[in-house]
Amino acid sequence: MIIRQANAADHPLLLNIWLRAVRATHHFLQASDIQALLPQLRDIYLPAVELWVAVDIEDCPLGFIGLDQSHVEMLFVDPDRHGQGIGRALLDYARNSRNAMSVDVNEQNPQAVGFYLHYGFVQTGRSALDGEGRPFPLLHMSLPG
Repeated sequence: MIIRQANAADHPLLLNIWLRAVRATHHFLQASDIQALLPQLRDIYLPAVELWVAVDIEDCPLGFIGLDQSHVEMLFVDPDRHGQGIGRALLDYARNSRNAMSVDVNEQNPQAVGFYLHYGFVQTGRSALDGEGRPFPLLHMSLPG
């Protein structure tokens, strides 16, 4: 596995990973929520973050991480590759160039909450609404320095 900076040509493949990962893990979202988020991810969120992608030896994306300074804005792994260390490798890569890290995780996504807790993040707060004002509680977590 190689981690490299993503480019615009990667975006359609990353959107596919995001879509399949969200369907596999975000059971609290309706299909209409996911469809509404897809163009936002494509047009607003992916271009706005520092984006790194984990690829196989054939340069096929396996997962990606989007960062805003030391904040993890997104981390998604191909659901067929969950549990293979790709998410950890992406976090390790990001952590190597940052003094501290934080993330907001959907409380209703126990797999993600467990992943970040296992990695060493600690909960520092909670919001009843997500960043868009929807009733999807967020756990605010940080990685102790």
